[in-house]
Amino acid sequence: MKTPFYVIGHKNPDTDAICSAIGYAALLRCVGEQPKAEAARCGELSQRTKWVLERAGLEVPILLTDVRVKAGMICHRKVVKVQCSDTFLTAYQRMLKAEVRCVPVEDQDGNVRGILRYFDLLKLLLPEDTEGLSVRTVHVSLAKLCDTLKAHTLGASLPELDLEEDLILLVGASSQATIERRLRKAKEDGNVARFLVICGDRPIVQRYAIDHGARALLVTGDNPISQEILAHAKRQGTVVLSCSQDTASASTLIRCSRTVRHVMQEHFDTILSNQPVSGLRKSLSAKDQDLFPVADHAGGKMVGVIAKSDLVNPPRIRLALVDHNEYAQAVNGVEEAEVTEVIDHHRLAGDLVSREPIRYLNEPVGSTCTLVGRKYFHRGLMPQPAVAMCLCAGIVSDTLCLTSPTTTLLDREMLTWLSGVAGVDPKQFSEEFFAVGSLIANGTPEEIINADRKEFTEQGMLISISQVEERDLHGFEARRDELEAALRKLCVTRKYDLAILAVTDVALHHSMILGMGRESALAKLPFDRRDAHLFHAPGVVSRKRQIFPAVCEAIQVTN
Repeated sequence: MKTPFYVIGHKNPDTDAICSAIGYAALLRCVGEQPKAEAARCGELSQRTKWVLERAGLEVPILLTDVRVKAGMICHRKVVKVQCSDTFLTAYQRMLKAEVRCVPVEDQDGNVRGILRYFDLLKLLLPEDTEGLSVRTVHVSLAKLCDTLKAHTLGASLPELDLEEDLILLVGASSQATIERRLRKAKEDGNVARFLVICGDRPIVQRYAIDHGARALLVTGDNPISQEILAHAKRQGTVVLSCSQDTASASTLIRCSRTVRHVMQEHFDTILSNQPVSGLRKSLSAKDQDLFPVADHAGGKMVGVIAKSDLVNPPRIRLALVDHNEYAQAVNGVEEAEVTEVIDHHRLAGDLVSREPIRYLNEPVGSTCTLVGRKYFHRGLMPQPAVAMCLCAGIVSDTLCLTSPTTTLLDREMLTWLSGVAGVDPKQFSEEFFAVGSLIANGTPEEIINADRKEFTEQGMLISISQVEERDLHGFEARRDELEAALRKLCVTRKYDLAILAVTDVALHHSMILGMGRESALAKLPFDRRDAHLFHAPGVVSRKRQIFPAVCEAIQVTN
């Protein structure tokens, strides 16, 4: 598996998370560090972010809801397989050529019916009993036998291809008298009609076989068969076959004509293509099965196979995280991915771990897009105008067009440079950006709460902080009750100790804040409390610099 490389932001991504992912993936491709780097997202886009991408003419990043490696990603797609009706010789030659010791067995419709191991094939060659007729009895189709020996059919017609029967082998190498005596005894016992007589250039033995009613006669070594004998065989209903092999070789190859369905393992485990590999390692290790078919989780057809050895050290999806550094905010399955780099401007959470050293960039600036833009600048590279526009949007969004308290000189410098590359006026672009799609006016309560929501753990408490930025707050009061109900539901279902929604006026620089959860923490918030769940926060516009620190301080005081 060639593991993909994704640049991805946090859950419930805002414009900065999406645009920094697009910008950094483009940079990695440009400099050749990760030629296949692809921007990704782990949540739906806001109306403003959609507007940015449409204006820039860029596609929406791929949606990833889980970055755990699945069975369908690492399975072997070029599968060496056999059919239930294939013979020992076909299966053996196929396995030998591919140097494999285990193959899936399919029916004619492509459904997996069993697993065939190399050692299972021995059962087709070696009889279980070594005494009596059983040692000479072979359950085989005459048509398959003919095909294995590449024999010519003479005498009576062959039965259907898949019609198998028990044939008792009699090699006509003894004296004529001995052979006649054995055939006469078989006729008396009533089983001569199951006999397959094998001989070379022995016309008398050939006639004996037909006279006594043998099921079939195999003449080896391309020896001639008289027309008289063939005519006699047709009258008696005896199948006559002619092959080029000598008698000893032909006798061995007859057993190679048996089909694999008789010895395949019919009870086996199948893996679904969407099953995470991490959970398979333990569950399959104790199984007495070497090869596992991987079936499409939707259609059920086999898409590949996995061997136990494939699960020893499976590949991992590689990620560069932008605009976050906490597993709680990251895409599902991030613990099993290979995080190679982090670019962020938030606090350090302490739960990010890696097997190898990684590049880690975290600076107190207003936007992750600022840090990505500086990477272009320091390398003497100029992003494409569309990418530059995305980076501008990330800076404008996170710094409220350089008015947020998180704004730094670097944010100003990068916005000036990138807006020139993109060919946009920062002020006009900002006005157009914030004029797009009011969530308070048009969104559902769930969309409003989840549009830009981050989850934190602080001093043992699980916290959710959502933020919506609006040009004014005229529509907030009319929707307060339903927003409060949705926030209460979120707090209960996700078991948050504290859930907060901040609706921020980007024009007048203040926020209305709804809070649910522990009263001891709500009571200590340093905002103007209007009632049990509503706060007014003049001058508060930044979740990172103002709201989250205030929440942490309130929790610390209560503890």
